[in-house]
Amino acid sequence: MQLQMDDVALFTRIAELGTLSAAARERDVPVSQVTRALARLEAVCGVRLLHRSTHGLSLTDEGDTFLAYARRLLDTTAELGSELSGKLSGPSGWVRLSVSPVMAQMVIAPSLGGLYQRYPQLHLDIHADDRMTDMARDGIDIAIRTGSPNSETLVARQIGSFTRSLYAAPSYLAAFGTPRHPDELAQHRLIGNSASPVLNRWPLAQGKEQVLQVQGHTRTDNTAVVMSLAQQGAGIARLMDLLAQPLVARGELVPLLPAHFDSTRVPIYAMMLQERHRLPKIRACIDYWAEWLAGMASPTGTSTPP
Repeated sequence: MQLQMDDVALFTRIAELGTLSAAARERDVPVSQVTRALARLEAVCGVRLLHRSTHGLSLTDEGDTFLAYARRLLDTTAELGSELSGKLSGPSGWVRLSVSPVMAQMVIAPSLGGLYQRYPQLHLDIHADDRMTDMARDGIDIAIRTGSPNSETLVARQIGSFTRSLYAAPSYLAAFGTPRHPDELAQHRLIGNSASPVLNRWPLAQGKEQVLQVQGHTRTDNTAVVMSLAQQGAGIARLMDLLAQPLVARGELVPLLPAHFDSTRVPIYAMMLQERHRLPKIRACIDYWAEWLAGMASPTGTSTPP
């Protein structure tokens, strides 16, 4: 088969996005151009790859088979190109990253200067959202997430860990007082998470069976906003120590009741599609962020990998 790699790449995006128009918008080309590319690919293969109806697109059996091979072909080509170019000029190209807003703000953004200095040919496309993305559909190379990985289709590498503690701003404590025992929190303004109910279960140090169930005086669906609300004196929040400690050092937050709440370490993972995790540009980013997080977790809090 005399396949054109651009047609193969376009077909995979059509399959992932579900419509010709979405693929056309992504490429900023007319739908007619996408239609011609698909027809050209089907002619080369000698089979119909997609069913088209008023309800949308669906893969034929042949299309499903072709998609699996197409992804492997594209990933092998990308890996080969990256390996060859990497030997000459180092890792290069765009890396699409999915990360929570608070991690994007407190970890990724401060790290980029050093990353770009080490790898000047790299470029980051950052998608900041607390919700886990569909990595294949959205074309994500790396997703940084906390907790245990729950997908058998992804490769997970632990790049760090963290604990959580309670924090409040000095202005809040001046107005409402400093709690000395968890029982006193019922009289305080607590900040909850409306998107992740598990984050509203604050485990006590006596054991995971005992938790403080937080309803929240204020709630938000965004972890970065939770931290901002705590900084602005809106209430008491349970935050990642890794991210809160720099604010404590600047006098913007005060840790509360450290002996009363569980401080079990939670892993931070870099998640990758199985067929892409060996690409040099992806390995370079993950290695760098593992170093960066280790620096943040060190006693000095120095986050400047060499």
